[in-house]
Amino acid sequence: MKKNFLVLLLFIAFGYLKLYAQQIDIYPTNWWTGMKMNHIQLLIRSKDEALSRRKIQINYPGIKVLKIHHFENPKYTAIDILITSAAKPGQVNIILKDGVKTSVIPWSLLAKPLGNGTLYAQGVTSSDFIDLLLTDRFSNGDTTNDQIPGMRDQSLNRDSMYLRHGGDFQGILNHIDYFKNLGVTALWLTPVMENDMPDRTEHGYAITDHYKIDARYGSAALYTTLSHTLHKNGMKLIMDVVYNHTGLYHFLEQDPPAPNWMHRWPKFTQTNYREQTQFDPYAAPSDKKKMTDGWFTSEMPDVNQSNPFMANYMIQNIIWYVQKFGIDGIRIDTYTYNDPEFANRCNEAIMNEFPRMTLFGETRVFGVANQAYFNQNNFNLPFKSNLQGSVDFQCLYFGIIPALMQPFDWTDGVNKLYYTLSSDFLNRDATRNVLLLDNHDEPRFFSVVGEDVEKQKMGYEWLLTCRGIPQLYYGSEVLLKGFTNPDGLVRADFPGGWAGDKKNAFTGEGLTENERAVQLLVKKLGNFRKNSSALKTGKMMHYIPADGLYVYFRYDARQTIMCIMNTAKKKSEIDFDKYTERMNGFTKARNVISDELLDTSVKITIPAMRMWVLELRN
Repeated sequence: MKKNFLVLLLFIAFGYLKLYAQQIDIYPTNWWTGMKMNHIQLLIRSKDEALSRRKIQINYPGIKVLKIHHFENPKYTAIDILITSAAKPGQVNIILKDGVKTSVIPWSLLAKPLGNGTLYAQGVTSSDFIDLLLTDRFSNGDTTNDQIPGMRDQSLNRDSMYLRHGGDFQGILNHIDYFKNLGVTALWLTPVMENDMPDRTEHGYAITDHYKIDARYGSAALYTTLSHTLHKNGMKLIMDVVYNHTGLYHFLEQDPPAPNWMHRWPKFTQTNYREQTQFDPYAAPSDKKKMTDGWFTSEMPDVNQSNPFMANYMIQNIIWYVQKFGIDGIRIDTYTYNDPEFANRCNEAIMNEFPRMTLFGETRVFGVANQAYFNQNNFNLPFKSNLQGSVDFQCLYFGIIPALMQPFDWTDGVNKLYYTLSSDFLNRDATRNVLLLDNHDEPRFFSVVGEDVEKQKMGYEWLLTCRGIPQLYYGSEVLLKGFTNPDGLVRADFPGGWAGDKKNAFTGEGLTENERAVQLLVKKLGNFRKNSSALKTGKMMHYIPADGLYVYFRYDARQTIMCIMNTAKKKSEIDFDKYTERMNGFTKARNVISDELLDTSVKITIPAMRMWVLELRN
C-alpha cells in the first residue's frame, strides 16, 4: 500500500513538473558549447505565473549564473549565464523554488557541430548568383500545411494577391535542379519565422515569434533539410532578418516584460522614412528620432534597440539561427531605420562568431552617398558603419532603368549608369553590394521597361556582368510583370508551382517564345558566369558613353570579358581600337549568348537596343 502511494505521489509530482514546464518558454531555446558568444542572457517567460517570487538556480558543471533580473511584468525573468570551456553538452536543469514547491525546467546545451564555418556560414560573394523567393508564392509542395489550426490567418485563395497561396519549403526542395540549371548558387527567402498575424502574412516581415519557423512553410526540421540539400548541391542559404520591428501580435508587444521593450509614443507615430536625418548636419533631433523610433506601420511595433535586454534577445536570436540552420548569408530588412550603434553591435557579433558571414542591408534610399553612408565607406565622419554591403538600389534607380528608358544626354540615359558606377569610390568595397532589377517591393522590371523583351534581356546581361553580387527575383526570368500599386501585383505565383497550372516554367510547358528566350538567356549567362573568373572576381574598367553606346570590361589575368551596351535607337559602329587598354593582344571575340565568333581587327555594327557580352580571345 505504501509503495503504491509513493508511486502515486511521484506520478503526481512528475505530472506537475511536466505541466509546469509546458507553461514556461526559454529564449534562446538552446545554445551550444564551444561558441565565442558564451555570455548568454536567458529570457524566461511564464504564461500564467509570477516568476519574480521564485528563487532560480542552475547547478550544471561549467555554467555560472552571473546575474538574475526581474521586470515590471512578473511573468518574466532574465538570467545572465557564462558557459565556460568546462561545460559539456547535456540537459541543463533550471530549478525554480517557491517555498516547498520546486520545479525543474529543462534547457538544452548542444555540441557545436564539427566543420562550423566550412559547411555553412560561408558568406555570399560576387562569385554567387542569388535568387530571391517569397516562399508562399513559389511552389506548393505539401498541401497539408496550407492552413494551420489555431493560427490567426486561415486564408487560402490564389485568386487574391493578399491572401496565402500555400507555397512552402517542400515546393522549393522539389525544384533544386531548376535553380542549378539557371546557374543560381544562393537562395534568399523572405523571413521564414512565424508570422501569426490576422492578414497579409505572405511576405513574412511581421514576426510574432523569433524562435519558431512558420508552420505553413513546414517544420524546423524541413528548413534544416533545405539548408543541407542546398549545401550538398554546392549552393547557399540566405536568411532575411528584421532588426527594426516585429509583428503586432508578437508576445513581446502583447505582453512585454516592461513597456520600454518597444518604442512608445503618446499616440501612434509612424517613421518619416527619411534616412537623411541620420547624416544630415542640419537635421532636427525630433526628425531623427521619428526616423529610427517611429513605427514602420501600425501593425509593426518598432523595437527599442537601446533597451539592453531587447538588444540581447535580438542578437542572440540571429546567432542562434545561423548556428542551428546553417545560414550562409544575411540580408537585413529596413536597415536604415535601425539605431546605427545597435546595428553595428549586432553585425559585429555575427561577424565575430562567423568570420566569413556576409551581411547586406536593405538601404532603399535615393542617392549614392546616402547608400554608402550605411556601408563600410570612405567617409571621414564620426559614425562608421561596419555593414559590408547593401542591396544596390542606386544602380537600379539611377543606373540600369534610365540607361534603358531615357534618351541619351549629357546627364541622362546610360550616362546615369556611368555616373552611378563612377561613385563606387565612396564604398570600401562596392563588389559586396547586391545588384537587382526587381524584388518584392519594386515593380517587375519587365513592366518598368514597357514589356520590351530586348530591354529585359539587356537588363539581365548587365545584371550578370556588372560588378557586385547579382540577384534574380523569382519569375522575372519568364517575364512576370506588375507594378507596386498595390504591392501584391509583384508577388504573383511562380508558373508551374501548383498542381494544374497551365503554364509551367519548370518544364517549359505553356511558355511563350519570348518567355522561353529570356529564361534561356538567364540560364546560359548564369552558367557561363559560374566558370568565369573575370565576371566573378575580376576588375572592372569602363569607358565614357558616346551616343548611347556604353562599353565596359571585366578582366583578370586569365580572362577578359567585353560588354557592349547600345542604348540608342539606331545601330552603332564599334571600333575596337578605341579600347586599347583592354583590347591589346586580342583578335577574336566570342558572343557568350549566340556563340558567334567576331573579328576584332575590323569595325562591326551592333543593332539598336542590344547588348553583347563578348569573351575576348587571342
